[in-house]
Amino acid sequence: WDETHFGKMGSYYINRTFFFDVHPPLGKMLIGLAGYLSGYDGTFPFQKPGDRYEQHNYVGMRGVRPYRLFCAFLGSCLVPFAYLTVLELSKSLPAALLTAFILIFDTGCITLSQYILLDPILMFFLMGAVLSMVKCNSCADRPFSASWWFWLSLTGVNLAGAMGVKFVGLFVVLLVGLNTIYDLWDLLGNLSLSLVMFGKHLLARVLCLILLPLALYMAMFAVHFTVLNKSGPGDGFFSSAFQSQLIGNNLHNVSIPE
Repeated sequence: WDETHFGKMGSYYINRTFFFDVHPPLGKMLIGLAGYLSGYDGTFPFQKPGDRYEQHNYVGMRGVRPYRLFCAFLGSCLVPFAYLTVLELSKSLPAALLTAFILIFDTGCITLSQYILLDPILMFFLMGAVLSMVKCNSCADRPFSASWWFWLSLTGVNLAGAMGVKFVGLFVVLLVGLNTIYDLWDLLGNLSLSLVMFGKHLLARVLCLILLPLALYMAMFAVHFTVLNKSGPGDGFFSSAFQSQLIGNNLHNVSIPE
C-alpha cells in the first residue's frame, strides 16, 4: 500500500505536479530523483497495490533482483553503519561483526529495502547521524581538527536528512541533543579550559547542529515549492494567492486582493 502512496509522489515530482503530504518532502524528492535519473517517466498511475509495472522503468526507485538501486542501496548501507558504530563504541571486532550479521539476516530490513518506501531512507539518515555523533565523540581529544569539524558537520547534515524524511527523525535530534548537552557540561566543569574556549565549543555546536540542519531543512522546502509548479491534487490545502502561482490552476496569474 505504501509503495503506491510514495511511488505516486515520486511521479508527482517528475511531472512537477503539486501535492500535499503530512511528511516533509526530502524522502519523496529523493525517490522521484532516483526514478528520473534511471529513466522512469512518471506515467505509472500507482492506483492500487499489486498492479504490474509492465514496461515502466521502476528499478531506479525500488530495489529488485538482480538490481539493488536507491532504496535498496540505502538499506544496505545500514550494515556498515551499524558495524562502524558498534566498533567505535565497543572497540570489539566480534561485537561489530555480530551486529552486522544480525542486520544482514534481518528479514524485516531486507523486505523494507526492496520497496519504494520512506523507511530505508529514514533509517539511512538516522544511523548516519548516530555514526557521525560517535565518530565526533572519538575526536574529542583533538577538538577543532579537520576530522572533528567533518564529523560534527556530517552529524548536522544527517539530522536535517532524518527530519526531512519524517518527523520521527526528532528522536535522533533528541539523542544528539542530549549527547551535546553532556559534552558541554563536561567541558564547563573542566577547570583547565578557559571560558573563551568553552564559548568556541558552544558556538561550533550551535553552528553545526542547529543552524546547519535548519538551513538544510528550509532548503528542502525551497526546492519542493520550486519543482512543484503545476496544479495538482494538493492545491486545495493552500490559499488562493498560492494557487494563483500554479500553472494550470483556475486562478493562475489572476490578481487576488490580499
